[in-house]
Amino acid sequence: MTTAFHWFLPTGGDARDLGGAAHGTGIGNASATARSDRPATRSDRPDARSDRPATLGYLTQLAQAADQLGYEAVLTPTGAHCEDAWITTAALIAATSRLKFLVAFRPGLVEPALAAQTAATFQRLSAGRLLLNVVAGGSDAEQRGYGDRLGHDARYARAGEFLDVVRTAWRGTPYDHAGPYYRVQDGHLRQPPEPAPRVYFGGSSDPALTVAARHADTYLTWGEPVEQVAEKIDRVRRLAAARGRSPRFGLRVHVLSRATAARAREDAEQLIAHLDDAAITAGQQRLRTLESVGQRRMLDLHGGRRDRLWVAPNLWAGIGLVRGGAGTALVGSHREVADRLAEYRDAGIDEFVLSGYPHLEEAYTFAEHVRPLL
Repeated sequence: MTTAFHWFLPTGGDARDLGGAAHGTGIGNASATARSDRPATRSDRPDARSDRPATLGYLTQLAQAADQLGYEAVLTPTGAHCEDAWITTAALIAATSRLKFLVAFRPGLVEPALAAQTAATFQRLSAGRLLLNVVAGGSDAEQRGYGDRLGHDARYARAGEFLDVVRTAWRGTPYDHAGPYYRVQDGHLRQPPEPAPRVYFGGSSDPALTVAARHADTYLTWGEPVEQVAEKIDRVRRLAAARGRSPRFGLRVHVLSRATAARAREDAEQLIAHLDDAAITAGQQRLRTLESVGQRRMLDLHGGRRDRLWVAPNLWAGIGLVRGGAGTALVGSHREVADRLAEYRDAGIDEFVLSGYPHLEEAYTFAEHVRPLL
């Protein structure tokens, strides 16, 4: 398989700066928190109307652009801050032709036998365009808001068993299952998906890596410096090899490329220009309460300081000042961004899940100026 480029579908809303954009991770072990993540200063700004709500019209426009521009799939987030990923992407099937949908969802909020059936239906209706992003959840508080009271490590153990049941159901033969979290008697998915959707899975904790080694077809990680990403890839690869598996590896990162590096840096600074120190402090305190190991790794890159946002060549961590999940962006000239992506590819990354503010315009910028260089 060749290198794949995916884009992000902002089902929590879009904007031109971090004062207005809702956020979501959509992968791994840090789920988005609530809409309270928006800095309070935003509502006082005269240009607050620049926010783009996640209407069906806008999401259709973005999905069709991604389809036409050659992105393989669009990732949808999951969490209290955004629209439901299954319903939203199902509404976009008929509006697109070849684009796949990387649908994020959380085990524990739905029974695995039903999830297997839902995925099979989606796969048939979309003519094989479903990819599954399994998110165990990195916030105990948000999980409790859904009625789920399991802690971090137990959620990963449950996710592993959940995927055991789903994969068993996809065989299309009668089965029973009895485990710590699920019991299925006389289960039988009479119309299994063809092909079975690829499973994407992320997380930086030991329990997460254990599940990834067992089940991930593609292991996803966030945009840390190349050497840290390479180290994580090596660890997952060894764990998976011990089980006779060879997953692909994906990188979730924002991109901001311009004709010159200077212009790119200026535009990056504009993303956070309206964030005052109080908003950043509040955002950092909130994100530090999450149980996600991956989120802590993101926060440790910059420590909440504006003077420590350049954490590696062309890798800027300004988004992580107030946003959970993928908190870094590759910022620079078109050639610089292409070169940095090539370095990640050389380190073992097979797929890139990209995004930028606003998502529609940046999807065009990357497809027209950066991807041809790769």
